[in-house]
Amino acid sequence: MPIKIPNDLPARAVLEQERVPVISETAALRQDIRPLQIALLNLMPEKIKTETQLLRVLGSTPLQVEMTLLRPASHTSRNTPQDHLAAFYQTWAEVRDRRFDALIVTGAPVEHLEFEDVAYWDELTAILDWTRTNVFGTLFICWGAQAALHHFHGLPKHAVGAKRFGVFPHRVLRPFEPLVAGFDDTFPVPVSRYSEIRHADLAAAPEIQILVDSDETGLCLLQDPLRRRVYMFNHLEYDAETLLGEYQRDRAAGVETGVPFNYFPDDDPTRPPRLTWRAHRHLLFGNWINQIYQGTPFDLASLPPVPD
Repeated sequence: MPIKIPNDLPARAVLEQERVPVISETAALRQDIRPLQIALLNLMPEKIKTETQLLRVLGSTPLQVEMTLLRPASHTSRNTPQDHLAAFYQTWAEVRDRRFDALIVTGAPVEHLEFEDVAYWDELTAILDWTRTNVFGTLFICWGAQAALHHFHGLPKHAVGAKRFGVFPHRVLRPFEPLVAGFDDTFPVPVSRYSEIRHADLAAAPEIQILVDSDETGLCLLQDPLRRRVYMFNHLEYDAETLLGEYQRDRAAGVETGVPFNYFPDDDPTRPPRLTWRAHRHLLFGNWINQIYQGTPFDLASLPPVPD
């Protein structure tokens, strides 16, 4: 089934070129089904790139998905055109009376700040509390995952020194969990971060399960089944060129970032990078969407609250 997005959203042309099923708002109204209502709280500076990456994988699942794009009201984006934000994004205040099957919270380039020093921290924590009653399942990515674990469980984040940057081998620790169904025992995952949550930190939250980790980069994918929360510290949603763009941006800014690990053929940055994680990218998001579909009520008015 296709993903329903606004007719003029820039991602539409990219997705149609890649043959990702996309349905117009007009055509969706003629289908006698209830699409999954998924909100995306996009905290990334280049919002168009991030929304395209996530719409690509959500549009490849067997279910019809209707997206609502959200941005923080307490932060003004300098890297996304204001007319794009005005046309396609809403603030949480505009949707707080609605209920959703799922919410995705992206990462953000604020790892150098303490959580409470982030400009939109108060708004973000209000949104996280709101998910307890208005959202069935949540997926937190990179800094968004760290922020949610800090808010819900008081877990700290730790600086890791040199940027963990590249495509690293990861292993599945719980192969029979539905979220990693179909995964190979080991698989590559793009990583791009300066901080981490550590294994030892999870002693304070024993209900959280580690599904995927890496010897080189630590924790990757966690789940809290009781509360229907998924935490992904890395970036299976990335395009082939995303790490390239970050590498070029860092070098242009004078940041001492090394060549991304295991990313360019023969570690040669003049050669086009390889997309080696596509299958697991689609598996993860397909499995997550299926879990949401299997559990969420048909009538969102009867949405069960998330347990404390």
